[in-house]
Amino acid sequence: MKVSYQWLSEYVDLSDITPQELAERLTRSGIEVEAVEPRNNGVSNVVVGYVKERSKHPDADRLSVCIVDAGQGEDLQIVCGAPNVAAGQKVPVALIGAKLPGDLHIKRSKLRGVESQGMICSAKELGLNDKLLAKDQQEGIMVLPEEAEVGMDAVSYLGLDDYVLELGLTPNRSDCLSMLGVAYEVAAILGREVILPEAQVVENGGDNPVTVEIEARDHCYQYVGRHFTNARIGSSPQWMKNRLMAAGIRPINNVVDVTNYVLLEYGQPLHAFDATQVKDRSIVVRLAEPGETIVTLDDQERKLDDQTMLIADREKGLAIAGIMGGANSEITSDTTEIILESAYFTPQSIRRSSRALGMRTEGCVRWEKGVDQSRVKLAAERAAALIQQLSGASVSRGIANAIVQQAKPAVVTIPLEKINHHLGTSLTVADVSAIFDRLQFPYELKGETWTVTVPTRRGDITLPEDLVEEVARLYGYDNIPTTLPSGSTTQGKLTREQQLRRSIRHHLIGAGLCEAISYALVHPERVDDVAGLHQQETHPIPLAMPMSEEHSVLRTSLIPSLLETVAYNKNRQNHDVAIFELGHVFLSGEKKLTKLPEERLYVAGAVTGQWLPQNWMGSRQPVDFYLVKGLVESLLNRLGIEGTEYKAASDLAGMHPGRTAEVWAGGRRLGYLGQIHPATEKAYDLSETYVFQFDVAELVEEATERGLYNPLPKFPAVTRDLALVVDRAVPAAALESVIRQTAGELLESLTLFDVYTGERIAADKKSMAFSLVYRHPERTLQDEEIQQVTQAVIQALKEQTGAELRM
Repeated sequence: MKVSYQWLSEYVDLSDITPQELAERLTRSGIEVEAVEPRNNGVSNVVVGYVKERSKHPDADRLSVCIVDAGQGEDLQIVCGAPNVAAGQKVPVALIGAKLPGDLHIKRSKLRGVESQGMICSAKELGLNDKLLAKDQQEGIMVLPEEAEVGMDAVSYLGLDDYVLELGLTPNRSDCLSMLGVAYEVAAILGREVILPEAQVVENGGDNPVTVEIEARDHCYQYVGRHFTNARIGSSPQWMKNRLMAAGIRPINNVVDVTNYVLLEYGQPLHAFDATQVKDRSIVVRLAEPGETIVTLDDQERKLDDQTMLIADREKGLAIAGIMGGANSEITSDTTEIILESAYFTPQSIRRSSRALGMRTEGCVRWEKGVDQSRVKLAAERAAALIQQLSGASVSRGIANAIVQQAKPAVVTIPLEKINHHLGTSLTVADVSAIFDRLQFPYELKGETWTVTVPTRRGDITLPEDLVEEVARLYGYDNIPTTLPSGSTTQGKLTREQQLRRSIRHHLIGAGLCEAISYALVHPERVDDVAGLHQQETHPIPLAMPMSEEHSVLRTSLIPSLLETVAYNKNRQNHDVAIFELGHVFLSGEKKLTKLPEERLYVAGAVTGQWLPQNWMGSRQPVDFYLVKGLVESLLNRLGIEGTEYKAASDLAGMHPGRTAEVWAGGRRLGYLGQIHPATEKAYDLSETYVFQFDVAELVEEATERGLYNPLPKFPAVTRDLALVVDRAVPAAALESVIRQTAGELLESLTLFDVYTGERIAADKKSMAFSLVYRHPERTLQDEEIQQVTQAVIQALKEQTGAELRM
C-alpha cells in the first residue's frame, strides 16, 4: 500500500511530524514502512508558464521559438524542440538556475544563434513516471490544465512536494489497504482525531431506474447501485491525478478516476457502467454459465466457469464481479448516463475466480483480504458526490440497495489480569481504557473487565488475544519490561525419533544415495502403482481444489514419487540413479473424510543402473537385489536392529513376485525391498529398478541404543566352516537362524560364503557353506567346548532343516 503523506494529512493532523518520523512510529507499532520516497526527484525553480507565441526557429526546422509568460514580470524567450508545443498552452517552465533530475542545471544559452531563457519541460524531465500519464502526455512537453495559475510553483501544483510511504502489510491488516484505515491507525498512535471526508450528494435528477437482484446469495451479500445522467466525461482535476499517481494508478477520466480514488480512500472497490449498455437498467448478480465468455476492459476474451460471479443484465454479462469490468459497458468519452456499483463480495469467491482466471487487480487484492461491509453504502455516496462535483452529473433520487446479510461487529471480553499476564506489565484500568479510546473501539467496563465492540473495519480482531496485541502495540513494545522466564527448565535435545531420522539420513547419504524431496500430492492413477506398508484398506484422499490433476491426491507410498524422479533423470541421460526420501504418507479408510487421515513417516529408496561404473581397475557392478539388501542391512545395523528376517513376498502391488522380500524383526513387519514389477517399470519407462520402503515408527520401536565403539578383543577367535547339503527350497535364513540359536553367545559372527549346485549334488539339493567365528570376551576357548557347540549345531540343523554335512 502506497500512502501519500499530504493526502493522509487531510484526515489526521500531521503538522508536527515529518514523514520519516511517522514511518518510524508506524513501524514500531507493527505496521512496517518499507520505504519513504519523496515524489520530488530533484526539481526546483520550475513554475507554470503560458505560451503566448510560437514561431519557427530561423535556422532549425525542428526547433520552435516561444514567448512565455512565467509570472516573472517579463516574458521569456525559450527555444523548444518538442513537436507538440503551441500558443495558448500552459506548461511547466524551468527558469534560469533551475535544477532537474539527473543533476541537470538550467542556464542561459543560445540554440542555433537564438537566445533561450529557460526550458519548457516534459513529464519525464520532471521525474514523473510517464507510464502513469495519458498517452498524449507521454511524448513531447507536458501540457497543464487551464486552471493552472501562471507563475505558480510547478512542484506544488503537480504534487511533487509530497512523500509516499510504502507499507508492507501482513495479511491480517487489510484495514490499512485504505487511506482511512491508515488514518485510524495513525490517529491511534498519535492520540488524535480522524477527520472523515464529507459526502454531500444533491439528488437533482429523476427517480433511480436501477433495479438489483442477487442470485448468487452465497457469494454476494450486498449490492448498491447509484444512477447519474447528464455526465460530462473529461479529465480529472490535477489534485486527484496527483494522488492517484502517488499511489501508482494511472488517471483515465473523471468518472473512472473517482472509482479509483474512493477505492484508495475507503478501501471499497467500485465500478462504473455506461447505463445505456445495461438492458432495462437491471443489474443481476449471478454465477456464470459453464463456458460463458466475456470481453474484459483489457480487450481479452475470458472463458468463465460456473463458480465465477458475474454482474449482468437480463441479456449479457457486464463485468466479472470484483475483478474487472466488461468492454461492452465501459465508460467512454460519449457516456452521459452512468450506473455506479458498490458491493460486498465474499473473499473466498473473488480469490477463487482471480486464481482461475489468472487476473489480479487492485480491487482483487482488497476483496481477497476482506473489505468492510459497513462502508459499501458510504463509499457509494462519497463517489456519487465526487462524480457530481467533477462531471456535473445529475444524481437520480434513491439508491438501489439489495442486502442478503449484514456484517455484525465482533464483541470481545477481556479482563485486565489477562492483559498484564500476557504482556508481563502492570497496566492500570485507565491505561488500557485510554488505548481503546485511541483505537476508537467502543466498550463497556465492569470492574476490571472490558466488553469491546470491535468496529467492522477491524475484521482481524476476534479473540481476546487480538486485543492484547492491540494494547501491546499502542503501549509500545519498547515499554514492555524484559523478564526472565519462570518455572522449571529442561535441556534442549533431539527426541529419540529425531535422532534416528537424522541417523537414517546421514547413513544413506554416506552409503552413496542422494536425498530427494518430492510432492506429497500425486496423480490419481499413480497412487496405487506400488504398495505402501499399510495393512488395512485405504482410499486415496483427493484435494477439494487441486491446482492440477498431476498433484491432486495425497500419496500412500513414497515409491511412485521416487520412480517419477528416476524416470525424470533417465530422460535426461542420467541412467545411474540412487536416491532416497524421508517423507510422510497419508492413510484413511474413509471414502469421504470425517476425520483427519493418519499421517506416517516412511523412508524409501530407489536404485537403478550401475552401482560402480566400469574403469581400468575392474568391471562395472550393476544394481541387483543383493546390493539393495546390503544397503538395507547396513542401515538396520546402524540403527542397532538385530534378529532381522527376510521373507519372500509375492503379492505386493507393483513389485516383482520372485525378487521381493519383507523385512521382519521382533515380530514386526518393518518394510520391504525388491525389484519393481516389469509391468510397472514399463509404465514408468524404466530399466531394472530396485526399491526399499520402511515405516520409521516401526524402526524406532526396534532400534536399540548402541555404542559406535567396541574394544579390541583380548582373546583369540576360533573359526569353523560347515558345508551343508539341504533341499533347494530351504532358504539360507532358516539355516542361519538355527545356527545362531544353537551356538548362543559364543558365536561372534556367521557368514555364508558359498552356494553350490551341480555335479556330485542331487538335482533337488544345494550346498551352502558357512563360516562360524567363535570367541569369548573374557577367556580363551578350548577345543573341546568348540567341538561340543559345533556338534550341537550340526545336530540341530539336521533335525530342524534336514541338513547334512557335505563330505
